[in-house]
Amino acid sequence: QVQLVESGGGLVQTGGSLRLSCLASGLTFSRYAMNWFRQAPGKEREFVAGIMGSGTNSLYADSVKGRFTISRDNLKNTVFLQMNDLISDDTAVYYCAAGEGIYRTTIVRRPNFIDHWGQGTQVTVSS
Repeated sequence: QVQLVESGGGLVQTGGSLRLSCLASGLTFSRYAMNWFRQAPGKEREFVAGIMGSGTNSLYADSVKGRFTISRDNLKNTVFLQMNDLISDDTAVYYCAAGEGIYRTTIVRRPNFIDHWGQGTQVTVSS
């Protein structure tokens, strides 16, 4: 079955950087668009960034545009999220995610269209 395992979260000061990784197994990785979502305490899960299977196209939430970069290494079945200039509003659990069917090959911005979730990794930004 599909497994997504995130790593790289932690505690960082405002203005700092973190790089999240998500290792995928149980799927033909290059055929899946991959997405990052996050969920802060008391808030709904929200889209952060997505990248097509070929890696040529990506999409970002307005709140992270210009600060976060999504990338992937299809030889290593891994998708990354480079997060720079972190602010307190970025504090959340970050999830790697992928869809199936018509949502397998497209960037998915709505969590209810996601079929596969990782366990999440905590990112805490302190001021």
